[in-house]
Amino acid sequence: MLYSMTGFGKGVVQEGDVSVEAEIKSFNNRFLDVSIRLPKSISDKEFAVREILRKNLKRGKIALSVFMKKDGSDNRQLFLDEKGLKTAVDLLNELSLKSGIDTEIGFDHLLQFQNLFLTDSIFDPEKEFELASEAISKAVEELKTMRASEGKELEKDLIDRIKLIEDYVTKIEEISPNAVTGYFEKLKQRAKQLYIELENNPERLQTELALLAEKYDTTEECVRLRSHIKMFNETLASGDEIGRKLNFITQEMNREANTINSKSVSSDISAFGIFIKEELEKIREQIQNIE
Repeated sequence: MLYSMTGFGKGVVQEGDVSVEAEIKSFNNRFLDVSIRLPKSISDKEFAVREILRKNLKRGKIALSVFMKKDGSDNRQLFLDEKGLKTAVDLLNELSLKSGIDTEIGFDHLLQFQNLFLTDSIFDPEKEFELASEAISKAVEELKTMRASEGKELEKDLIDRIKLIEDYVTKIEEISPNAVTGYFEKLKQRAKQLYIELENNPERLQTELALLAEKYDTTEECVRLRSHIKMFNETLASGDEIGRKLNFITQEMNREANTINSKSVSSDISAFGIFIKEELEKIREQIQNIE
């Protein structure tokens, strides 16, 4: 299946009056570039979250945000960890004893260690991460569904454009022989000196004309273009991380189109060559959005 690199997904998990929301956005990028925003209580789980994303997404600039709400409010309440408070008090007493500074412990002292006894965790961190993981998985699945839907539209557009290029190649092949023959007839008229020099040497004349014919013949380029078109369609059908490969094939096709234009001795062939390059540019733009 072909996937677009742009999309959005949202996952929500509810437990009691607590909800966990995960939002994920994806944009074009050559590689997988992930940015993650997690609640402080599970910020140490970032690596595990990255692994979830890596297993599901291959390319794209990914932005993931996870929020936790209680009673529908984004404002996280602070909870007192009594064990942590005792640890802070004991630590301050020990500091007073060992430093020889006799002072009464006050709130201003305790607040210097508030990270030990104040937390915004609604549940224990493992429970929060479990809920967050579920929400993230739902968001990723919704993102993949959207990317797949856009991928189908991209695939249809690419198939139509590559078929159009194939039609242009056919037209070039049809008119090329007559165009080259006509060009050589005009060339012989203009190159009288060459003809005079070689009129008594018909074999040499034929050799020179054959070399000219080879120089302006676009048969090889058309054959290679057809080969690239076949490879493009096969790659498109495989649907497995095809963005980079399609980009390479498109570059090769563009090279053949440039050669055809440089060899062209016909305004019609030149026009078809330009049409091919225009379609290839549109294809190249579309490919940038394929995973």
